Amino acid sequence: MDEVAEHPDDPRWQLAERVAEAIRRRFPADVLALAVHGPLAHGDDDGGGDGEVGLLVVTYRPSTGPPSSTRRVDGILVGLTVVDAAERLRQARQLTSRWPLTADRFVTTRSLHDPTGWLRTLRDEHLGRLARARPAEFSAAARTAWYRGSGALARAARLAEWYETDQALLMLGEARLAAATVQGLLGRTYFRDPGDAVRRTGLAGADMTAVGAVLTGQATELAARGRPVDGTVDDLLAG
Repeated sequence: MDEVAEHPDDPRWQLAERVAEAIRRRFPADVLALAVHGPLAHGDDDGGGDGEVGLLVVTYRPSTGPPSSTRRVDGILVGLTVVDAAERLRQARQLTSRWPLTADRFVTTRSLHDPTGWLRTLRDEHLGRLARARPAEFSAAARTAWYRGSGALARAARLAEWYETDQALLMLGEARLAAATVQGLLGRTYFRDPGDAVRRTGLAGADMTAVGAVLTGQATELAARGRPVDGTVDDLLAG
């Protein structure tokens, strides 16, 4: 994790440092580490998140420190993610169907306060978990993501038939993102955010036919990996 650099002309960095200082002053016994994540950690404006300034607050114990919240401060949207160290490490060790959209928060942060080097431990725990993961784990997670995409695409098609255009477009967006997530899992690639996911996988702006073709191809690949998307009632009940 890089130490924060000087950004005297960027009001977002100035605000991030002000908020971090206020948190340390108000909760001195609770805060283990403070960091910036999201676009600001990458040094640009490319990407989403809950705020223009995304701050991670890691506490020693659960239910301590400030609450997780999103507020606008001095015209800048600030999102606080507050989590205790044990829970954050547990999250870093998980491989879920949304891994391509969450991994960046474990790997790329910019430290505002980290006297023990805990953020580096967080990154190393996540990368170590990936190194130990078996191909079948990625395939299983990809199948779950595929179901999400297939369901969203089916809903989009029905809504379009009913001329519910706005809702259909929302569902199509979910289907694009899910298909991008499947591709990330199958290729062991993570993305900075949802926009990055659909851009890098070529799914940005894809219509229903194109998304359907991508999902069909992914279903074939999952079957070849021993994780077919179709099964029996017994398979369903077995989990």
